[in-house]
Amino acid sequence: MELGSILQFLENKSILITGATGFLAKILVEKVLRVQPNLKKLYLLLRAKDAKSATHRLNNEIIGKDLFRVLKEKLGTNLNSFVSEKITVVPGDISLEDLGLKDFILREEILNQVDVIVNLAATTNFDERYDVALGLNTFGAKYVLNFAKKCVRLKVLIHVSTAYVSGERGGLILESPYGISETLNGTLGLDIETEKRLVEEKVNDFRAKGATEEEITSAMKDFGLERARMYGWPNTYVFTKAMGEMLIEHLKENESVVILRPTIVTSTFKEPFPGWVEGIRTIDSLAVGYGKGKLTVFLGDLQAALDLIPADFVVNSIIVAMVAHANQPSDVIYQVGSSASNPIRNVDLQEYGYRYFSQKPWINKDGKPVKVAKALVLGDMASFERYMTFRYLLLLKGLEVVNVALCKYFQGTYLNLRSKINFVTRLVELYKPYLFFVGIFDDMNTERLRMALRESGAEADLFCFDPKCIKWDEYFLNIHLPGIVKYVFK
Repeated sequence: MELGSILQFLENKSILITGATGFLAKILVEKVLRVQPNLKKLYLLLRAKDAKSATHRLNNEIIGKDLFRVLKEKLGTNLNSFVSEKITVVPGDISLEDLGLKDFILREEILNQVDVIVNLAATTNFDERYDVALGLNTFGAKYVLNFAKKCVRLKVLIHVSTAYVSGERGGLILESPYGISETLNGTLGLDIETEKRLVEEKVNDFRAKGATEEEITSAMKDFGLERARMYGWPNTYVFTKAMGEMLIEHLKENESVVILRPTIVTSTFKEPFPGWVEGIRTIDSLAVGYGKGKLTVFLGDLQAALDLIPADFVVNSIIVAMVAHANQPSDVIYQVGSSASNPIRNVDLQEYGYRYFSQKPWINKDGKPVKVAKALVLGDMASFERYMTFRYLLLLKGLEVVNVALCKYFQGTYLNLRSKINFVTRLVELYKPYLFFVGIFDDMNTERLRMALRESGAEADLFCFDPKCIKWDEYFLNIHLPGIVKYVFK
């Protein structure tokens, strides 16, 4: 594999990015605009009813973010004219054919001009409604591919998935594709069109019976979980992402398509500055809960590897992959993570959290610092359930009785304890499949891509995505945890 100049490749290119208001998409937009101002055009697809609404979202949810401060400092008063010249907002919806584009002239412009498509549109909610997740993560992938096939100048489509399409599989997890009806547990009968029909029938049935939207939402969340577990996946998110990959592999024909699977994405390591994060995701929920004093006990395998990758590394891998595979059809899949080459263990995370919040305690709403002890981590579900029963649930029951007898004198204490129990229980329910995850994500393909980047010379540092350069203690204590705290308090 040989790479030419990445900056030269980006020059005068037009790129369509779906899911443009998402975390990774924003970092990609910022990076490309900052390093290659001679890019021709970024078409940003986002959900909006019209161009005016889309422009409002661009200004408020993308360019208006602190993420773009380096670019703002660089361009000064020229920022607005630069953005209006380089960015075209595209109101649309990837869960619809032709990406829901209503503007015929704009649609034809994109079909005739775009060189690269990066599909970052998805719902990453583990607990999403099945109809929503299927529309975005599964059929959205199909509709983006169908649109890509019509683009006359297209050189490559990058589809961003997730490494956790592997489910709860252990051992070395290879960078290999999924067949169209393949399941993780060997259960036969998975048919993606049937899944779509079942979803439509179920929703229509609920509406015919006069169910409220709240009732339909609850039922569709349960239905997604039921279908995912039937075929061996732990939640609706990874199940629908896996089916999206299946459709792409099955339908891509001779198109140049790259499937990129990041692991757990964390705050930026270096660019445009360290520690930028948006939203509290996965492990960040645990860190915030612990820092606030709500999370004193959890469960998991302390010695198991945790696979994390900073967001700017993922973005760099996307850019390098698009250059490497432009006009080069292949079956390559890239797993972008750290567990194979620079693993961090759960016990390290426990230690970093304790060190950080001991030295820089969380300030609660009363202005007082929250004192933390090292979180107790239990090794199996039975131990966790016993602990919760004897440590909290019996006390909660007693408080409830006393509270009634004393005219709710202990109402504040009762509600605070119940909130803590609900918080921990919900986190365990959501992340249980990953708390004892013992898989290691093979990244041989990704390492070849990194080698090609290193051999390319001068641009290697600018587009680095090698996790071996990360010192995890420094990253967590000086970059990631401060970034999370700053985000929550802003």
